[in-house]
Amino acid sequence: MVSWAKRYTKQIIVAIILIGSVLAMINLKPLYELDRDSTYEDQFRMAQVVFILTLLYIITEFVFNRWKAYKSLKNAHSEAQLELLKTKMDPHFFFNTLNNLYGLAIEKSEDTGPIILKLSEVMRYNIYEGAKESVSIKEEINHLNQYIEIHKIRYKKRVHIQLEEDIYDEEAQVAPLLFINLLENAFKHGVESLTDDAFIKIKFKTSPNEVYFSIENNYLPEQNHEKHGIGLSNLKERLRLTYPKRHSIEIHQAENVFRVELKLSIA
Repeated sequence: MVSWAKRYTKQIIVAIILIGSVLAMINLKPLYELDRDSTYEDQFRMAQVVFILTLLYIITEFVFNRWKAYKSLKNAHSEAQLELLKTKMDPHFFFNTLNNLYGLAIEKSEDTGPIILKLSEVMRYNIYEGAKESVSIKEEINHLNQYIEIHKIRYKKRVHIQLEEDIYDEEAQVAPLLFINLLENAFKHGVESLTDDAFIKIKFKTSPNEVYFSIENNYLPEQNHEKHGIGLSNLKERLRLTYPKRHSIEIHQAENVFRVELKLSIA
């Protein structure tokens, strides 16, 4: 227990500061609203500053650690492992979410706490689970759900998101962060480009020998997914290296609907 605490001392301190600043904002909010005392306002603003600076520190450390990992793997590991780093979650997602968090904190929104916790979980998964050779299907689905929940809070417009699951074995192992790439594209090239009636439909099905994943979203007809979906080509290359002759990926593009179907052999 002592050795574990020593190993993760820095992470524990950062987590305490982050949670402490959130709790401070939550506790100071009613006091500030009931009594417009400048002392409460100053304390609330200070808690906001601490919370934002802590998040910036976490993101900076995340990027720096990814860069160090890339440099060390470049000469020691295979091209497949390098591709794993290249296909990590788009950093713009973190910065956009930070901007939303800042706005929510200024507005003293009740969504501030929940979105911080979900963002923390997404970052934890990317840093720690993403470095593993394999993770369980259950962990990957939970990661997708956390990502979806953050976007639901971020967007002011109505977005219909459907996730269907038919899982034979939740502990079946797959390479980490394979599916988040496709979900990112669905939000970036679909939801963000539409003002109304945006949707994302996801199907996750597994058998003893196979994982099936499909994702479908609508988009503006003038957009070209092949042109903008840079992450898609990276995913194809990673699949080729990680699941050689054990995968298939199909892309279907209609007038305003884009669908990707992915199959992995896990036998």
